[in-house]
Amino acid sequence: MLDFCRRNLRKGNNADKQAALVKHSVLPPLQRLSRDQHPISRKQISPNALKVLYRLKDAGFEAYLVGGCIRDLMLGLEPKDFDVATNAKPEEVRQVFRNCRLIGRRFRLAHVLFGREVIEVATFRGHHSQPDESDEGEHHLSKASEEGLILRDNVYGTIEEDAERRDFTINALYYSINHFEVLDFANGVQAIAERKIELIGDPETRYREDPVRMLRAIRFATKLNMQIAPATAEPIPQLASLLKSIPPARLFEEFLKLFMAGKAFDNFMLMKQYGILKQLLPSLHKAIAQEPEGKVFQLVSQALQDTDQRVADGKPVTPAFLFAAFLWYPVEIRSQTLQLESGLPPVDALNIAMTEVLSELQQRIALPKRFSLVTRDIWSLQNRLARSRGKRALSLLQLPKFRAGYDFLLLRAKAEGGDLQQLADWWLRFQQENETGQQQMLQQPGPAGGEHKPRRRRNYKRKRSSQPKP
Repeated sequence: MLDFCRRNLRKGNNADKQAALVKHSVLPPLQRLSRDQHPISRKQISPNALKVLYRLKDAGFEAYLVGGCIRDLMLGLEPKDFDVATNAKPEEVRQVFRNCRLIGRRFRLAHVLFGREVIEVATFRGHHSQPDESDEGEHHLSKASEEGLILRDNVYGTIEEDAERRDFTINALYYSINHFEVLDFANGVQAIAERKIELIGDPETRYREDPVRMLRAIRFATKLNMQIAPATAEPIPQLASLLKSIPPARLFEEFLKLFMAGKAFDNFMLMKQYGILKQLLPSLHKAIAQEPEGKVFQLVSQALQDTDQRVADGKPVTPAFLFAAFLWYPVEIRSQTLQLESGLPPVDALNIAMTEVLSELQQRIALPKRFSLVTRDIWSLQNRLARSRGKRALSLLQLPKFRAGYDFLLLRAKAEGGDLQQLADWWLRFQQENETGQQQMLQQPGPAGGEHKPRRRRNYKRKRSSQPKP
């Protein structure tokens, strides 16, 4: 009897909480767009995503396409992936699909695998509540830091709560297979028409929950050719320091999305404008601040624009090259300082400077070793390209990273001109010459040719024996 009363009391408390949440909802009235009011057709949707929707429906669950895929379809774009939201919990999704795996700690997700295509299935997220004795232990499923950062988020709720928990209004769009309608919970359709990136709820609170939303706002604005709403943009400079609390590995993933998708230069300029660059790459920010339109800015700008062009042309790009551009001048300044203060040889000073700058980077952005090693190779080749003579110049052409090092030299030449431009021109001609022409170039005066002082031989005097000759 006592257990029965406790269960009913808990139900009553939960109902009161739900009523309070509805009362204080920040969402406008729900808008339903029937099939003739939106442009989305099932022909545009991945067949595997439709399989997931219908199988969840047949198993007795609600299921909707949600977020970026609906936003892109409304804009006439082709989605790169399809996400599903459902009232089925992750373990229940796994029971429906044998080809399913569960991932994530911060928020539990189900991935349904169809060969190389992955359909991500997320359970409707609910609101956070203060733990008390009536919560049946559910407060252990969520956790936030003192600054408001959500550390664990396995709190489930209704579709209305899920929509309110989403970050931007343009992402709170749900497609239903029941009536082929689009559910608009946050005036997302209007925001799309107005080309506006706008957070749901109080911007400061939402940024504190997840500071990466500042990067997402920038990325969506450039990707979709939209403007960040004033109320959404205003808190970013003051809250940019919160990005320091984000794990470096996650920031590297965001870096790839920002700089490897064809909008690198635009994203960089917005990050610089909103004070985010200072938090993620402080040494680069300091170098640019000293000379806003100087060689550092010119080098980085050219590298970003070249990367965007390669993406547009369908050519491969690597973050190693961009990090080489971002941090070259901080490395160069540190190397010169070490030579002056400690009297180190240039090669040793450069190696120490590279290690120090990359170690500082790892504290903020976790650049994997497979990329940091390439970045080091690009930097090291700059000295070798300037000092190579004779056979050494020929051997450089055979190095796997020669092309990356030479391309970086071209960038530096565009930014600085002068002797660097002459050196870059010399290496261009050297690559185009045949073997005979290369030998002739090495004998001629030039940036990397035969005009150099011969190495002075050291004469070592043999010590005379103190013993008299017999």
